[in-house]
Amino acid sequence: MECLLASVLSSPASMAPFSAPKQKRHRCRELRAKLSSENDPWFESAVNAASLRFQETSRAEPLLVDPFAGCFVDPDMHMVLKKHPHPYCVAAKFIDDKLLQNVHSIDGLKQVVLLTDGMCTRPYRLNWPSSTMIFDISPERVSNISSHKLRGVGAKTSRRCLHVHVPMESPDFEKALRARGFKANTHSIWALQGIPITTLASFEQILFTISCLATKGTLFLGELPAWLAETDIGSQPSAEKWINKLFMGNGFKVDTISYDEVANSLGKEIAPESHSNILFVAEQLRFSDDQMETWRREFQRVEEGADEEGFEEL
Repeated sequence: MECLLASVLSSPASMAPFSAPKQKRHRCRELRAKLSSENDPWFESAVNAASLRFQETSRAEPLLVDPFAGCFVDPDMHMVLKKHPHPYCVAAKFIDDKLLQNVHSIDGLKQVVLLTDGMCTRPYRLNWPSSTMIFDISPERVSNISSHKLRGVGAKTSRRCLHVHVPMESPDFEKALRARGFKANTHSIWALQGIPITTLASFEQILFTISCLATKGTLFLGELPAWLAETDIGSQPSAEKWINKLFMGNGFKVDTISYDEVANSLGKEIAPESHSNILFVAEQLRFSDDQMETWRREFQRVEEGADEEGFEEL
């Protein structure tokens, strides 16, 4: 089965990650980082997110520490630190903790799939256990630039772990994942924060592909742009009911998470910033396509064996 992603993602000039196409992109006013000469909106969004992590790292009592975010930021820019963490950083910390909690509970091979903006530093800054394969699905041109910068500051993954990049622009990222070693009959965990989402159809295709590859019990968590729910207005009375219907249609049980509750659980107050995203955690209730195929073959083998035994008795 081929799950085509590129066909539903429009060109970068026509959209802005994390926001509705018609909405003005949120910019970090206190700290702006250098942009590419092409003023690529995907690159700009990734740099702004890195700037937020850099600011959080620089606070006296940071919620999270990203020692590599600074390599994406102009060192000469003036920085004004906020009293409370930005909602983006609260979500990032929540995702970090869930990822590590999950992979440390797994024996043997661990598969982590990150759907990112191309400047995600999780492969380098988190303490991954051995035998962890980290797949980063993100815009290729942004990833190429960030990889060069990260190598320049000595960023490395944990020992006995493997980090591979999968271009978001791949015509079939299911096939691209498999080609790089992903095993759809083995447990995995998926996290979405930053990958450009153009339309509701593009996210539906992403969700469908994950449903094809995720084994039963797999977790999928992250942030969704709230405007996705607004595109389906009229058929659902609330974003929560909408997201439940969308995820359940692909075999996932989903819970939406309150940013304020996450911040409170960490002993923090959230900054009063505009952040129109939905934080979620979903669990796959179905078997993956590979699991179903394995059991189909096993059932067929058992049936054929029973037929042969019956023939011998005759």
